[in-house]
Amino acid sequence: MTIGARARWRAGVVTVAAAAMIGLSAVPAAAHVTVNPKEATVGGYARLTFRVPNEKDAASTVKVEVALPEDAPFASVSVKPTPGWTVVVEKRKLTTPIKSHDREITEAASKITWTADAASAVKPGQFQEFDVSAGPVPEVSQVVFKALQTYSDGEVVRWIEEPKPGAEVEHPAPVLKVLPKAAVASPAAAGSNSASGDTPASSGGGNGWPLGLSIAALVVALAALGLALRGKPAAGQS
Repeated sequence: MTIGARARWRAGVVTVAAAAMIGLSAVPAAAHVTVNPKEATVGGYARLTFRVPNEKDAASTVKVEVALPEDAPFASVSVKPTPGWTVVVEKRKLTTPIKSHDREITEAASKITWTADAASAVKPGQFQEFDVSAGPVPEVSQVVFKALQTYSDGEVVRWIEEPKPGAEVEHPAPVLKVLPKAAVASPAAAGSNSASGDTPASSGGGNGWPLGLSIAALVVALAALGLALRGKPAAGQS
């Protein structure tokens, strides 16, 4: 192969590779059922919004089911009405009761089902959101909500795969990351810190200057005064 032919061959390979990369980047990522916000704090109440896009060109979404995990139950679950959709909240008995506001909870929501009337189904190119208030947020690392999406043509898409770090899944389930409670200093600890004189205002005599800075400023001022006096001419000299 001549040098010119080799150069043309390399140029052709580069062109094909670039075209392939552009083609791959142009492929849109598949939409899926998600929960927002993505994070909530242990012990708090969260307003969860399940967003359901329609991925089909010739069918509408007519039913959405969201399962609440048995190993991370919420003591309280309430739903916001969605116009054109009926909602049913199913409950189950808990193997291990949980406490909430000094009450023992023996059953919790297990599944929420939204069903559309004829005029309110999610049509192609549209999405719908369903709001849920749930709490207290259980003390776990994350809550996985497995969801089923039913289309008017009878197909059921199962968004039930738990996402894994470094790996892609075809039908990921909505996941809520749970954050620990923020550490809060006790009033007694805060009082001891103030009394110990650790704050700038208390250590500088109440004028906001730390003691060290006050001493340094005094030393600089005295040094400047000494230099000024040393360079001043004696009386009667010009």
